[in-house]
Amino acid sequence: MTTNGGFEPVFCTIVPPHVLDRLAQAEDSALSGPARRSLEHDAYQRTKRRLTTVIGAPSVAAPRGTAADQPHRTIYDAHHTQELPGTQVRAEGSDPVADATVNRAYAGLGATFELYLKAYGRHSIDGNGLPLDASVHYDQNYDNAFWNGEQMVFGDGDGQIFLDFTIPVDVIGHELTHGVTQHTANLEYFGQSGALNESVSDVFGSLIKQYTLGQTAAEADWLIGAGLLAPHVHGTALRSMKAPGTAYDDPNLGKDPQPASMDHYVRTGRDNGGVHINSGIPNHAFYLVASAIGGHAWEKAGQIWYDVLTGGALKQSAQFADFATLTVKAARERYGAGDELQAVQKAWEQVGVRTL
Repeated sequence: MTTNGGFEPVFCTIVPPHVLDRLAQAEDSALSGPARRSLEHDAYQRTKRRLTTVIGAPSVAAPRGTAADQPHRTIYDAHHTQELPGTQVRAEGSDPVADATVNRAYAGLGATFELYLKAYGRHSIDGNGLPLDASVHYDQNYDNAFWNGEQMVFGDGDGQIFLDFTIPVDVIGHELTHGVTQHTANLEYFGQSGALNESVSDVFGSLIKQYTLGQTAAEADWLIGAGLLAPHVHGTALRSMKAPGTAYDDPNLGKDPQPASMDHYVRTGRDNGGVHINSGIPNHAFYLVASAIGGHAWEKAGQIWYDVLTGGALKQSAQFADFATLTVKAARERYGAGDELQAVQKAWEQVGVRTL
């Protein structure tokens, strides 16, 4: 069940379509080939995801005897095919294997489970102990990672622009958080509600990395996908929450198009109305809130965002102003009229989003 009744058939990838579109036009086939193949595959998966509204997704429950406060992880190897899930290579509680990709996926699923449990009392993605499955080595030179509504899937990257997609733990947390949103606010994946959907995943993906590293808001890099770009690429990550629009500026990738405020809001019909681009605005608002409050960002700033995501008042079609207004309300209800409330109000004002 979702808070708002029914699942939105969303297919979400960590690499935005506009990035792959740019690479697909490269003269070098080593760059354009994998990008085109990834775009074609993503289009197929997007269509397949929509079919779940017709035929329904399979029901998945935790095995009997599984403790609610423990993850139940299974990692599969797709052996560079598109057959899911693939061959099981590591189960919950088993020792690390020789394949570092498998071990990173296992650890990332665990880190995500732990943040949601320890910080917010949430038992897995659905709040009810959902098993966490992931497939690695998906397809050949696949330039993406995604949550398909049932499991995580990781490509190895093309080695030219993108490296292994299990390297950044925030990528894993980002995609799994799409599952949390799916089971709670179920934000529509278009326009501002879609940008909020993406932003929520960036927020908690970043918090999972910070929690894993024990970082404060001041110590965090606030980058999404750091370590994913190949060494020669002119960039540090896919996105920057601290400074949207500065994550990369590369001859092949182009320049990071994310705005940091409504002054530069991008109106486009591509990428579901710019969901990966305009997410920079609420991303920046969260960074400002967390930095103003200080300390560990998952404790207060993250709690406010989690309260809004799971509280039941956030509509599927919510706009930035709707979300901002609910964060103000959540901050006031949880912390009173103190520094936390002022931080939230000031952050939205700074990025040009009015609270109602």
